[in-house]
Amino acid sequence: MSQVRKRWLQQGAGSSGRGRAVGRRHRPELTVYSGYQALAGVYDCLNREIDYGRWSAFLEACFDRFLPARPRIVLDLACGTGRMTFPLADRGYDMIGIDGSEDMLAEAYRKSTERTIRLLDEAGTDELPAGVTTPLFLCQDMRSFELYGTVDAAVCCLDSINYLCGDGDLDACLACLYLYIAPGGLLVFDVNSPVTFEKVYGGNAYILEDTAPAADGQPSAPAVYCGWQNEYDPGTHLCRFYLSVFREEKDGRYVRTDEEQTERCFSRGELEAALDRAGFDLCGIFGGFDFTPAGESDTRWHIVARTRKTGDWYLCPDGHGTERKTEYHE
Repeated sequence: MSQVRKRWLQQGAGSSGRGRAVGRRHRPELTVYSGYQALAGVYDCLNREIDYGRWSAFLEACFDRFLPARPRIVLDLACGTGRMTFPLADRGYDMIGIDGSEDMLAEAYRKSTERTIRLLDEAGTDELPAGVTTPLFLCQDMRSFELYGTVDAAVCCLDSINYLCGDGDLDACLACLYLYIAPGGLLVFDVNSPVTFEKVYGGNAYILEDTAPAADGQPSAPAVYCGWQNEYDPGTHLCRFYLSVFREEKDGRYVRTDEEQTERCFSRGELEAALDRAGFDLCGIFGGFDFTPAGESDTRWHIVARTRKTGDWYLCPDGHGTERKTEYHE
């Protein structure tokens, strides 16, 4: 099994902490990507330490705890390569995955095909087992996505909300979620907390390594290395990630791709106010999967909220929500 190691580096020469290039005198200009173009193919292997099974169990526990009935259709917003979508689909939910990156969704489609083939082989038939569905993946912006109808619950995992960096982006995203989540439906998302931006990110640099030892009689998997430099500005609450990915080729050479990303730090007050403006009632902010209330020292906050809709909510042909006068009771 591959091993992923994360090593912290002391800051190097210069105020930015980014090391100086050595080697060839004339270095070619590098293309710097954004939107997970450089990371899509290696994202899963660099995040092997994440226990998606345990995380999906927590999401299901949120459904059980805060909903009167089991949700049928669940939206996975900013689903990426589908690492959370598939565990929830395996639990019997009818999943919709939305992501703005074509490269990440290409990985999700590939895994979806492999999953379908595996399930058909296990069943020994040409049809999927009863209660098992294939997720629907859509390439859309999380601030302005559209669906054909409502969902019973929505999840947004792995600090995807922190990528809403522009003024009004958080409000736009929550407004879309409110529109498409059914009355009394649930929203579960997580964010990196302020202590993560200040202490873990800050101006620190890390090396992520994924090296796979060879199995008996089998060649070793290509190694992947990622250099990760952070640059957090407490004034703007924005943290820039400078990522350099080195991926081993079959001939032993390494191909380098560079990418820049940005996350925004949200305070607890900002999140609560945005949820209230969008029409959500806060159910709780938790510091872990055991539903312990989040504290200032927790590096990740898990937020659970319920839509504050009344009446029989339905979608008009123009895509706007409308509600009748009848009150909705839980």
